[in-house]
Amino acid sequence: QVHVVESGGGLVQAGGSLRLSCEASAGGFSLETVGWYRQAPGKQRELVATIDSAGKTSIADSVKGRFAISRDNAQDTASLEINNLKPEDTAVYYCNAVVRNMFSSEMTEHWGQGTRVTVSS
Repeated sequence: QVHVVESGGGLVQAGGSLRLSCEASAGGFSLETVGWYRQAPGKQRELVATIDSAGKTSIADSVKGRFAISRDNAQDTASLEINNLKPEDTAVYYCNAVVRNMFSSEMTEHWGQGTRVTVSS
């Protein structure tokens, strides 16, 4: 059973910072790639950052320079640091965890329920 839980969202003024956390609890699985997505009201979900098991990161051009992704392999957690928040960053942020079953090597992906970020101008 794999559970993905996000935390750290909230109401922030423009220019502020937030650190979102994603915890993937998965006994018998190894955490592979973690992706952070966001979905603003009335818009499609978009990918903002990924980090693979080796720590290689990818940041969407639209947020490059303000967003950073990191992970703690010992804790099976990943974080998304958001700086210089803008009202257009208002969205529900979702964590997507790709895990590998350590017995079968099957890889599956799992979503958290999201954490809401609201940026006031």
